[in-house]
Amino acid sequence: MKPTQENYVPTHQGLVVKFAPGDFRSALVATRAYQPGELVAKLEGLTKGPKRYTSVQCGPGPEDHVELNSDLVYINHSCDPNIAFDLSSPDPSNWHLRTLRSIKSGEPLGFFYPSTEWDMDQPFKCECGSKSCVGTVKGAKHLSLRQLASRLWVNPYILELVSERDIEKTGKLQARL
Repeated sequence: MKPTQENYVPTHQGLVVKFAPGDFRSALVATRAYQPGELVAKLEGLTKGPKRYTSVQCGPGPEDHVELNSDLVYINHSCDPNIAFDLSSPDPSNWHLRTLRSIKSGEPLGFFYPSTEWDMDQPFKCECGSKSCVGTVKGAKHLSLRQLASRLWVNPYILELVSERDIEKTGKLQARL
């Protein structure tokens, strides 16, 4: 059951969902200040699931998706993120959410979706207004290495997929010559 403001119970200390009317308008907000590099939450209670708008990709394979099963699902996209899902450890018990910069109390959390997602289940037009905005968020597959490298954090499996894609493109180009 989707939580409502009336039945909502926060799942992580220091974070609360700010409910808003309309689809995809609610947000996870900090209830205290955080410093850069601070561990905000360990990712616990994850379950394997299909690729969906609520899942987070956790590896290079098409079946590598997990459901967060918590209010972390309300972290919205930002092209200028303040938070990262760090899934770099081969041990899922070490996966965590950490800050990329200072976060003030009351500030919504935002992560760069292509930092975890290769090819989005539901692409959407970004409304972040950042100078580094990618326009339509479709996943890392649709971005250049330069666009990804300019971000504060991208998971290693995404960088590996980009490298493989670019090597494949180079090989096809050379074969045509």
